[in-house]
Amino acid sequence: MAYPTEKTIWATDWDTLEISGESYRRVLFQDVDMTELADHGSSFEECHFSNVRFNVSVHEDARFLNCTFTRCSLFDATFTGCKLTGSVFDGCTYGLLKVEGGDWSYAALPGADLRGSAFHGTRLREADLTGVRLEGAELRRADLSGAALRGADLTKCDLRGSDLSTLDPHAVTLKNAIIDPFQTTVIATALGLDVRE
Repeated sequence: MAYPTEKTIWATDWDTLEISGESYRRVLFQDVDMTELADHGSSFEECHFSNVRFNVSVHEDARFLNCTFTRCSLFDATFTGCKLTGSVFDGCTYGLLKVEGGDWSYAALPGADLRGSAFHGTRLREADLTGVRLEGAELRRADLSGAALRGADLTKCDLRGSDLSTLDPHAVTLKNAIIDPFQTTVIATALGLDVRE
């Protein structure tokens, strides 16, 4: 549920803008164009982004804490070392989204179409990834402990190095997913197989 906002930034053009260390709390960003925005270490807390274009934007060490993203476009956006704990995504489009490191624990992306996206070394503990589409995506070295993945399509998804300890292989599509030898044992055990030397 979105937090009540106390200020609105409406239909502003932040295209190609560079911001650093700015702080926003409980702000509604409505129809804002953040295409190619360069964001260095800014903080957004309990903000609501509605119909905001994040296309080709770059965010480094930024914080989006308990934010809500509604009908936003994140095509080719890059998040490096960012914290999106507790943020909710609803009706957003992604495409080539790139996430390096950072903490997305408790984030909610149910049903998100993340085909072709890449998450590397990202913490996704107890994230809601129910029904996500990750065909051909990269989910490398991700902490997925406790994440909800029921109905997720992981076809041809590169999962190497990720924590799959709570993954239910019966509840997801794993066809042609790429895994490492250790994960093979984890999944075999989850399937009820007796793995021996």
